[in-house]
Amino acid sequence: MTKMTGGQALAKSLYREGVRVVFGLPGAGQYEAIDGIYEEPGIRYITTRHEQATTHMADGYARVSGNIAAALVIPGAGAFNASTGMATAHSVSSPILVVTGKHDQSTGDELFSVQQITKWAARASSPADVPVIIHEAFRHLKTGRPRPVYIEVPHEVLAAEEEVKLLDSEAHDQPVGDPEQLAQAAQLLSEAQRPAIWTGTGVQRAGAWKTLQALAEHLQAPVVTGRESKGVISDRHPLCLGMAELRFGPLREWLEHRDVILAVGTSSRFGEGNAKQRIIRINIDEKELEHSGDNCLNILGDACPTLEAIYRIVSTTAPARSAQSVEEVRTINATRFDPRIQLQPQWDFMQAIRSALPDDSVFVQGMNQMGYYSRNYFPVYEPRSYLISAGNLGVAFPVALGAKIAKPEKPVVVVSGDGGFLYNSGELATAVQYGINVVVIVFNDNAYGNVLRAQVEQFDGHILGTQLYNPDFVKLAEAYGVRGFRACDAGQLELALGEALAADAPGVIEVPVGKMDREY
Repeated sequence: MTKMTGGQALAKSLYREGVRVVFGLPGAGQYEAIDGIYEEPGIRYITTRHEQATTHMADGYARVSGNIAAALVIPGAGAFNASTGMATAHSVSSPILVVTGKHDQSTGDELFSVQQITKWAARASSPADVPVIIHEAFRHLKTGRPRPVYIEVPHEVLAAEEEVKLLDSEAHDQPVGDPEQLAQAAQLLSEAQRPAIWTGTGVQRAGAWKTLQALAEHLQAPVVTGRESKGVISDRHPLCLGMAELRFGPLREWLEHRDVILAVGTSSRFGEGNAKQRIIRINIDEKELEHSGDNCLNILGDACPTLEAIYRIVSTTAPARSAQSVEEVRTINATRFDPRIQLQPQWDFMQAIRSALPDDSVFVQGMNQMGYYSRNYFPVYEPRSYLISAGNLGVAFPVALGAKIAKPEKPVVVVSGDGGFLYNSGELATAVQYGINVVVIVFNDNAYGNVLRAQVEQFDGHILGTQLYNPDFVKLAEAYGVRGFRACDAGQLELALGEALAADAPGVIEVPVGKMDREY
């Protein structure tokens, strides 16, 4: 045991648990925590311009790397500012650690208030308690369904000094399904005449894509993905049917005629209750397996070891099938992605972005019309390279900054709207200060475009609150020392994006657009 402050115990415990980056905004009540990080050279501290960005950046970092970063914010307003990022991380099953204090003048219990957007929350009562609490936090972060964890270390605990026993990081075995259920699943898949695989976020988080592809190829089972699981199988793969867009009639009809669907790490309920189908559901979250239909075989387990177990059985008991499904996939995709029937200018813009990006680039989808369009029409070739915003404006840019810190060798591009970008545009200063070379494409229609369209089409043109006054985004970028571009068509966008990426510096590309039609 060594005598140290609570702040030192916090920093040393974070490092021992594998944290290498802390996103924070310094303030009252956490000085000793900041000083503890200063004394821990293995941890990089990055200051943001708003607490909301701390949790969004930690989220982006976790999603592309599979590792855990921490957000350090002041109690009270700081913690509540960070709650948007916590809610987003909760929605997409992203493991982030949020550390704050306890406000001396607070009349409420912030631990209670964050219960709906965290997996576990606790408060340290002494410096010696800090390593124990952090160690338990990481047990929750590394086991079961990954979601945010929230820790309070009050100022008096950070400042106090006493003998502290530091704890070593602990490895945790991930659960594999029940052996009888695994054997039953393997038999169902081996005997299926028309199998399919439906993937969700759990495949990304578990790193199960290699086994998934091997199983799909052995069974010749085409694969559909969820939004966040795009890339677990390359869109170039002959068995890939892209995102499971059920509003596209031919894909939905094809799925309805599968006799067995293996649903891995997804909350989708497609096919449940259909007596003509068997659904094999693999999920690490027991709640997702509750209330399933009578046609479901539910397996509680982590996607990676569970898929590996099923593949071992299938590959040793049933011969690999011939490429019988490839032509079906090719026919559906040829209809769905026929350039002659696509919306314009969305299709050309999306093609321009894809053409300018290397295969391993990270694409972050904002909550705007081009972001929605990308779910179906932006091809993704590698895992953990397509990140969604989970329904919140302002998420995309700071998530991208966190992703770039985790994977500095990869190009990272954001597709944002004008309204959403201005939520966290101040983080351009963060990008410049720390050399976080993300490129933001701002599709500017001077509106909250999707809401405006709804007001026009569904509410007799009663327009209120959706038309925006915006800055000149090129000049805004330049004011931060960021290179700005303006592209007025797809050709100019492809050139501007190529130039921005080649500069290896933060960049903003404004693309003025008008009203856009939508398909889905």
